[in-house]
Amino acid sequence: MAARKSSPRKIRLLKKTKQASPVPAWIILKTKRSVRTNPKRRAWRSTDVEVG
Repeated sequence: MAARKSSPRKIRLLKKTKQASPVPAWIILKTKRSVRTNPKRRAWRSTDVEVG
């Protein structure tokens, strides 16, 4: 990937980075472990992001 990224591309990549975060511990406790994993979880190296 280019070192010099355009602003819109950087914003889209940031969104994908936020989506790939795990479920917070307090949500796991609040839902009594019914919600444990994030279905949108993505590894930065193994799966590619479709960003324009």
